[in-house]
Amino acid sequence: MTPAAGASHVQARPPASPRLPWLRAGAAALGIGLASDQLAAFNRYRDTLLAANQRINLTAITDPAAVEMRHFVDSLTCLLAWPTATDRSIRVIDIGSGAGFPGLPLKLLWPHLGLTLVDSVGKKTAFLADLVRRLDLAATTVLTARAEDLARQRAHREQYDVALARAVAPAPVLVEYTLPFLRVGGRLVAQKTVAKGPNELIACQRACVLLGGGPPRLVPVTLSTPAGDPPSQVHYLAAVQQALSDHALLVVEKQHPTPDRYPRRPGLPAKRPL
Repeated sequence: MTPAAGASHVQARPPASPRLPWLRAGAAALGIGLASDQLAAFNRYRDTLLAANQRINLTAITDPAAVEMRHFVDSLTCLLAWPTATDRSIRVIDIGSGAGFPGLPLKLLWPHLGLTLVDSVGKKTAFLADLVRRLDLAATTVLTARAEDLARQRAHREQYDVALARAVAPAPVLVEYTLPFLRVGGRLVAQKTVAKGPNELIACQRACVLLGGGPPRLVPVTLSTPAGDPPSQVHYLAAVQQALSDHALLVVEKQHPTPDRYPRRPGLPAKRPL
């Protein structure tokens, strides 16, 4: 917690727990029970991220507890808009993946997901490739590419069931980056904030129509306290709920094939949004 302005001292944060209590509390609120091997993998992920972040600018979030809440649990909230049964093997692409969010936490839940992580910055994809190796993740591909170029390749165009994105671009731009990757019937799940969500919903409607998407919608991120939770678990979940209280999911279903002219050449979607 950030101290009030003018405070005479800063209260030391409690040491990070290998039990990942904030992650476990948030996952439980989503109906997920994490096995010991999954907790170990998340712990390794957190430690590897924070160590690498001293050399590469991967995240502004460096408090271990905040990593659990604002990276791990935040990624898992994509389940609130997940399009299919979680035991089904599907193809997922994470555009602008950065340090692996939200794709990699979902992969740690479901190893059977076919996951492609995409970022245009080579230092970030080098980190991701090393992390995938350290976590021994199968069926996980890391690509250094721009979405506008990659979406024109036959191996990726309209091949995915789910496209994920977090903090990548305004919604009209993001839709052009992501919808070309989705098969008809696939779904974009993009992480946004409650404050910006309604305006972005309106702003991307035309882009959705042009790119083969259905009407965009917002799904609120709500984490309910499971019945019978012990007081300690309630305490951790309350912190997670506060950390994610301004989050929402922008969801777009792919209803028609994307016209061949989209996406436009690199840089143009951001310069001249649809």
